[in-house]
Amino acid sequence: MPYASETSLIPIPPPGEDELPHDDGEPMESDRHRKQMLLLIETLDLFWKDRDDVYVSGNMAIYFSELQTMKNDFRGPDVFVVLDTVRRDRKSWVVWQENGRTPDVVIELLSESTESVDRGEKMRIYAKVLRVPEYFLFDPMKSVLEGHVLDIGSRSYKPMTSSAEGELVSEQLGLRLGVREGLYLGSKGRWLRWLDAEGRALPTAEEQARAAEERAQTLADKLAAYEKRFGPLS
Repeated sequence: MPYASETSLIPIPPPGEDELPHDDGEPMESDRHRKQMLLLIETLDLFWKDRDDVYVSGNMAIYFSELQTMKNDFRGPDVFVVLDTVRRDRKSWVVWQENGRTPDVVIELLSESTESVDRGEKMRIYAKVLRVPEYFLFDPMKSVLEGHVLDIGSRSYKPMTSSAEGELVSEQLGLRLGVREGLYLGSKGRWLRWLDAEGRALPTAEEQARAAEERAQTLADKLAAYEKRFGPLS
């Protein structure tokens, strides 16, 4: 660790999130990739809106060593989740500022230009350096999902086994991942969604509002039918 001067015994602390670059300056591969990232983050944030011990983000730099900060040669995950932490706004995830906490789950969205890195250097770092327990890969254009679980002994990933429906279980989060048809931010298609134990997709804010409107309309219809048959409620 460097010191303030040649004669000083006071070490200079490593840079934190305020001093380090917030991202790698690289945009998402496509509009589809960007929306898929936002969908995964939004729905998990809403699902855990009452919890303050989890952090969900994406396309954010993760710093795990001082050497890495000088080289700045690591792209952040497209989506990542950290448990047993503090839910607050961050500019980047700096491991030495987070009591050594690293992501519990990482999702990378594959593309032709990034797949080799996602399956190579990133996978190596997630397994051997950050020791991320679960690593998922999803191709938004082909709707292909795969998952990997960390083998602690070898610090390497082993393939997960999917269900008959092609869904994968996240033991870390107590949720599943699966592909569902839907509409998000004006785009129709097959989206990767977080699923609950019954296989229902965790809803977006728009889906929650739509469901509330439908419940209100159903109640109004039932009330109208009742009053038509029995007269107005007094």
